[in-house]
Amino acid sequence: MKNRFLYGLLCLGILVISKVSYAQELDSIMAFSQNKSSKKEDNSLKFQTYFFEALKQNAINNHSKAIESLEQCMAIDNNNTAVHFEFSKNYFGLKKYNEAQIFIDNALKNEPENVYLLNYKVLIFKRQRNFTDAIVVQKKLIKINPKYSEDLILLYLQNQEYENAEKMIVEVEKKALGSTKIIGYKKYLDRKLIGADTLNVAQNETENNVDLATLKKQFNLKKDYKVLVNILNYEAENNLFEMLVTDSANGLEFYPSQPFLYKMNGLALNKLAKYNEAIAVLTIGIDFVIDNNVLEADFYEQLAISYQGLNNKNEALKYQQKAAELRR
Repeated sequence: MKNRFLYGLLCLGILVISKVSYAQELDSIMAFSQNKSSKKEDNSLKFQTYFFEALKQNAINNHSKAIESLEQCMAIDNNNTAVHFEFSKNYFGLKKYNEAQIFIDNALKNEPENVYLLNYKVLIFKRQRNFTDAIVVQKKLIKINPKYSEDLILLYLQNQEYENAEKMIVEVEKKALGSTKIIGYKKYLDRKLIGADTLNVAQNETENNVDLATLKKQFNLKKDYKVLVNILNYEAENNLFEMLVTDSANGLEFYPSQPFLYKMNGLALNKLAKYNEAIAVLTIGIDFVIDNNVLEADFYEQLAISYQGLNNKNEALKYQQKAAELRR
């Protein structure tokens, strides 16, 4: 009887100890879980703070500061697509295009069909005048959505792949995907395919234009770019816009990557009320502008004039604002 009593006490003791031990273990697990959850929540708040600070700094073009905040984000989450994208944008703002490309590629590893990321990669290549690689990426965009076909025409024109541009125009028109820009691209292409070896001198040999005729003869002999600039400036200052259209277009045969020639051609087309053609030329030429805010603003002002001429007030205002921003 006594033994049974002692055995019962022993069992009761073990049960009590087990319950206490289990309760302590459960408390430990709960405490660890709460600590882990609290740490995760804390990291999430820190991430958001750093990320929004990066966005703020980028908005005021303080790209180095933005990158510092993004590095803090990376320490918390090193595989975040948005962080990689923001890194790319800020390095682009610093004109560090190799770094911009590395980070946009990192973002694309996570989201290979993200059209915003792909469009930005095209922009990086265009800024480096690497139109060949930009074309490859643009073709990927078209597979995702055919509406990006028109941009491929522009890239073909900028890369002087005129036959491919012509084929693409036909394809876009068949699918009815084009806008008013297509009209301008077609006329631009027509002029490019005709080509020119010399500037027309004969029409200028009058008493009032002896200097201009002399300049054109000089250019035809040596193809000197500075002489060409003098010719075009003279024509613009003297309102010889028909000549300016022809001579700037012919000049592009010799210097296809000189943005000034595109600007002068667009200006002349605007003066002649050929607004669709002007938009095409200016859109092609602006991507050749590198680190020149004044010239870039000139392009935007001409684009504003083109859209105003077409009675597209929203687009006109957009380009007026861009020009004003650059001239501050």
